[in-house]
Amino acid sequence: MPTVGVKRDLLFQALGRTYSDEEFDELCFEFGLELDEITSERDMISREQGDERASAASDVVLYKIDVPANRYDLLCLEGLVRGLQVFKQRIEAPRYRCVKASGGEAQKLIITKETAAVRPHAVAAVLRNITFTQERYDSFIELQEKLHQNVCRKRTLVAIGTHDLDTISGPFTYTAKPPGDILFSPLNQTKEYTATQLMDLYKTDSHLRHYLHIIEDEPLYPVIYDSNGVVLSMPPIINGNHSKISLNTKNVFIECTATDLTKAKIVLDMMVTMFSEYCAEPFTVEEAEVMYPDGRCCVYPELAYRTETLSGEFINRRVGIKESAENIAGLLTRMCLRSEVTGQGDQIKVEIPPTRSDVIHACDIMEDAAIAYGFNNITRTTPKTYTVANQLPLNKLTELLRTDLAAAGFTEGLTFTLCSQEDIADKLGKNIKDIKAVHIANPKTAEFQVARTTLLPGLLKTLAANRKMPLPLKLFEISDVVMKDDKKDVGARNNRRLCAVFYNKSPGFEVIHGLLDRVMQLLEVKPDHRHGYSIQAVEDSTFFPGRCAEIFARGQSVGRLGVLHPDVITRFELTLPCSALDLDIEPFL
Repeated sequence: MPTVGVKRDLLFQALGRTYSDEEFDELCFEFGLELDEITSERDMISREQGDERASAASDVVLYKIDVPANRYDLLCLEGLVRGLQVFKQRIEAPRYRCVKASGGEAQKLIITKETAAVRPHAVAAVLRNITFTQERYDSFIELQEKLHQNVCRKRTLVAIGTHDLDTISGPFTYTAKPPGDILFSPLNQTKEYTATQLMDLYKTDSHLRHYLHIIEDEPLYPVIYDSNGVVLSMPPIINGNHSKISLNTKNVFIECTATDLTKAKIVLDMMVTMFSEYCAEPFTVEEAEVMYPDGRCCVYPELAYRTETLSGEFINRRVGIKESAENIAGLLTRMCLRSEVTGQGDQIKVEIPPTRSDVIHACDIMEDAAIAYGFNNITRTTPKTYTVANQLPLNKLTELLRTDLAAAGFTEGLTFTLCSQEDIADKLGKNIKDIKAVHIANPKTAEFQVARTTLLPGLLKTLAANRKMPLPLKLFEISDVVMKDDKKDVGARNNRRLCAVFYNKSPGFEVIHGLLDRVMQLLEVKPDHRHGYSIQAVEDSTFFPGRCAEIFARGQSVGRLGVLHPDVITRFELTLPCSALDLDIEPFL
């Protein structure tokens, strides 16, 4: 859920009235938002970096507002104010229009075939005769960043470029070239760099280094030129310094390059609808033409309105209210969804504006009706279907065993489900190819490469971290491991296991064996070769030769116990003998 920070005084000025903190918190709740924090720039810096760094920061009060992840239209002050004003019925939802270029010829963005291998899509539009103030400019830049982090998925799906149209000349060309052939001055730099040099330059940049991986391994980098060969941007990394916008900018050219065309259209619509109110003709956007390599010509932005028809009875039944179709239409209109009763029964025609890309299904409309009605105003009723919750048998067994293992003198550990390949293979004397482990496709660190297939490595790491504690150390864990399983629709399954270790100056095999007997006693499984449980000698590379046994219960193998191999102990940075028990508890349900 993204958090939008807005200056309180600026927000109240835009809303046309002043609220107390409690009143505004209530307003946010009514509108389906949450006032997460009331702070200031100085407080934030002081909390994160100390009082000395915060001395020169601003004391202006900031409201941190949590916005639903699908409401892209509320990610800036302009959209937030517009939504609240319509919700309180102080204004009507504006209508957004595309207009043709005043000169008669629209700006053109030509896509070449070279982009197909890296970022094949692009859309564009122009905000004509816009007036920026410092606050509007800051909001404009911040919205781009919020969209980049949200719908754009950190620029992997869409990258936004905004340019001062008066400093460049169309038509524009979107192409892809080898990094050594791209030369320009990046944003806020006066020196020219090749794309290769820029990648090296930004590897230490705290902001841009997170986006380098998107294209750095590609043979061609995307780039946008104007008709004079001036570089507008190298998406998705950086814009050119030549066309950067400022407070004096009057005409803004917006281009979005993308791997997902639908997301690109949504992002472009959000940018132009949020800030077109500052144009000389409010809520109008100048269209631009995008020429595709196959000869197609598309006009953007689309600013598409569409209508959906649903019944008042559908909303009443789903929400749990009894309102007339006229009242429901009024509720939806307050949520920026212009609605009216069609006159055919209780059918309601709902118009979805381009700012509400989150409305996909009738259930989304129903949700907005519930928000406008007020969740606290919905009458609480008893469900028609009476059910009694019950604990899963596997979890119930797990809880019972935990209590008794703790009573036996063992301390419970809770370890990570993810671990390294080395933990479940090399350190235990096994080959990773022989283990049915689920691998993480793009692990963040070497410590989290696979899902664990045994609980033993986690407990041995816990022992290593607590070597200074008094001996003996007796630990256990009952939790899930993950195993590959072709019979499951997801290709893997969870398996609940019990693992215990005894670490002391002597191996203490009798202690672990005694724990097994106690567990079987609790599970009411008697020591019997045919109908109960028994152990049988087995060789396992994890355990000391001749000191390992396989556990059989009711004719099937359920686990192993024994003294760990000295090499295993050494690999986990331990120095004393250790015995272990590994048991599958699911067969005992």
